[in-house]
Amino acid sequence: MRRFDPSSVVDAAVFLHAGGVLAYPTEAVFGLGCDPHNRDALERLFALKERPPTQGVLLIAASVEQVLPYIDFSRVPDTVMDQVVDSWPGPNTWIFPRSPFVPEWVAGAHEGIALRVTSHEPAAALCWAFERPLVSTSANPHGHPPARDIATLEGYFGERLEGAFDAPLGGLARPSTIRDALSGAMIRS
Repeated sequence: MRRFDPSSVVDAAVFLHAGGVLAYPTEAVFGLGCDPHNRDALERLFALKERPPTQGVLLIAASVEQVLPYIDFSRVPDTVMDQVVDSWPGPNTWIFPRSPFVPEWVAGAHEGIALRVTSHEPAAALCWAFERPLVSTSANPHGHPPARDIATLEGYFGERLEGAFDAPLGGLARPSTIRDALSGAMIRS
């Protein structure tokens, strides 16, 4: 497993651009990430998680501008976007109608795309260095608790984990909320 830290964030971004799957800290737990436009990397990520690809994944970004290409704005009222933008950056994931820019393998069987603009500095720094959103799904085999440290990541995945960005978690007790952007319905609180 290749290890990166905040001083090597550019190297971590190069690793992701080359198709690597990387564990990285988020607001509450470690996530598994890769380039959402690299189908092979996402298939390896799903294999690590032992999770079917039909479930889809969310994308995490460093800025609102990074997520805009993924949203079908023809179906999103301005008032909804105002509410979403007011909640970002932060631990708030919103499900939007997806634009044609979203690869089908990212959305799985879902019509929408889940997006979050993080305020967690290490994750944001990784997205800034990568220059676009990353896949973000909890770092755990399906059905196990999400990893909160590197030792747990190593226990879960061993040598199958290609890389890890070793930086602190954001200190939240629970993963981000997930809401439907159009209805406002809470999917995960």
